Amino acid sequence: MSAARELRVAVVGFGWMGQAHSRAWARLLHHYPDSALQPRFVAVADPDAGRREEAVSAYGYASAHEDWRELLAREDVDVVSVCGPNFVHREIGCSVAESGRHLWIEKPAGRGLDDTAALAAAVRTAGVRSAVGFNYRNAPAVELARELVASGRLGEIESVDVRLLADYSAHPDGVLSWRFDPEHAGTGVLGDLASHGFDLALYVGGQRTGPITELVSDQSTFIATRPQVTGAVSHFSRGGDGPRGPVGNEDVASALLRFRSGARGYLHCSRVAVGEQCSYGLEVRGTKGAVQWDFRRMGELAVCLDQDYQDAAWQTRYVRPDDGELAAFQPGAGVAMGYDDLKVIEARRLVESIATGEPVGATLEDAVVAAGLVEAMVASYEQRRWESV
Repeated sequence: MSAARELRVAVVGFGWMGQAHSRAWARLLHHYPDSALQPRFVAVADPDAGRREEAVSAYGYASAHEDWRELLAREDVDVVSVCGPNFVHREIGCSVAESGRHLWIEKPAGRGLDDTAALAAAVRTAGVRSAVGFNYRNAPAVELARELVASGRLGEIESVDVRLLADYSAHPDGVLSWRFDPEHAGTGVLGDLASHGFDLALYVGGQRTGPITELVSDQSTFIATRPQVTGAVSHFSRGGDGPRGPVGNEDVASALLRFRSGARGYLHCSRVAVGEQCSYGLEVRGTKGAVQWDFRRMGELAVCLDQDYQDAAWQTRYVRPDDGELAAFQPGAGVAMGYDDLKVIEARRLVESIATGEPVGATLEDAVVAAGLVEAMVASYEQRRWESV
């Protein structure tokens, strides 16, 4: 086997997601020893000194910078993971592309469609490769569902439904972080979770249904004020008895969807769903069968196939090594994968894109589609009508 070429990696923003990207880069050759490119940690940028120290001491980055501009001024960087808050995505991501570096950026890739489209345009103009953090499409069971839909085993697709329910903002004393400020986050649960839902629906069902052409939406903010805070906090942090400020974006959103083929769909997402932790799922129904997937049971796909139209039964299909990317992680059916494994697959697909010059996996073009659908949901809610996409 020929030696892999070196891929010099930098990360901007070393919170939870920056660390997840770093673990993915570090594990790439563990799971894909045939990789054409071998990551090497060069530099990290983060305004927090403790995070910079951790990046060097625990993750092995050679250098750490307080200012991301110093990182981009280096000549020894090939690819940059941009993992900061939504409001920095556009400036930093565009600067990465314009500097000639490849870009791995977390969803929703900006605060709205304008930001996302600008990022995609910068990548196209620079001729670099991109990856976006739509990690749920990488689950082997989702890949299996996609194959079953494409093969026609479900017949003509009638509906594609997605739910994304979480409790990370359910506590009324969760602090008023940047996520609740439209100037910094853009939308709320729409950008955070609905963007994932649109990507899942189109990745699995879209090859048979075509794009979403119309939708009608509703939304609400149930926790109207939260404790104010200063300094960097996570969206799991709690506030005290001090002053509270207004929440500027939505907690819950839903939409009815119409696809070009005539199929229908339903999307529902919440960040304040008490009792739900990462309750993310997909259901596709056709004229001859159906499939269901739940992220919390990542290695299982519920299938209802090859039976009569009535009294048909569901079965559990455990993913096998020949489904999706499971063989790179586990030797047989029923051995579980985890969230971080999906990020390793993202890294692998970006590396393939860089090595071949062709897009592999979710890119900024996919993020533009999701951002456009989120924008349509906002317009539909504000104008109280069906919105064409």
